[in-house]
Amino acid sequence: MGAPLAVDCRGLACPGPVLRVMDVLDTSAPGAQEVEALEVLVDDPAAQENVTRLLVGKGFAVSAAVAPDRVTLSARREGGAPPAAAPCPVAQPGVREAETITVFITADGMGRGSDELGGKLMLNFVATLPELGPGLWRVVLVNGGVRLACEGHPCLEKLAALAEGGVSVLVCGTCLGFFGLMEKKRVGETTNMLDVVTSLGLAGKVIQV
Repeated sequence: MGAPLAVDCRGLACPGPVLRVMDVLDTSAPGAQEVEALEVLVDDPAAQENVTRLLVGKGFAVSAAVAPDRVTLSARREGGAPPAAAPCPVAQPGVREAETITVFITADGMGRGSDELGGKLMLNFVATLPELGPGLWRVVLVNGGVRLACEGHPCLEKLAALAEGGVSVLVCGTCLGFFGLMEKKRVGETTNMLDVVTSLGLAGKVIQV
């Protein structure tokens, strides 16, 4: 095996690191030869999580070496084929693609007029999401909505119950970093804008609050 490919993703805004690594995997090894090893440089925790998740999903084993100004992700392809991704994974077997629902939450409160009331309404909304049934596929949290997945938020327990029941919860990594909440996230996967757009595009129905 040759030297690992070096991929410098420092300074790239979301979803730049993921897109750059995807491009390397798609174009750096023409023909049937696959990329077997990479060293990816990132400079923020969200990029580290997103690139790691991408590489693991592509069949790589990933380790991280942390330095003050960067994280080096060393990735080597494991034996066997990478797991196949379903075109539209659903929370429960037997649910047709057209019936899948993504809930897109962009704030930690619902509506305008009173922040206190908006918080109570959001808690009631999240608590009622199981009523959507087995078609509920994914909850995507962006901007102030990421607070719902963080330590101390009243909605955290309800979101955790959804995740335990098979609903995918995606939490915007750029938003967590902006609010200084990366270490306080307690449920869901740190994600990037590519996953957000894909989630909205694949869903049969999108509910935005």
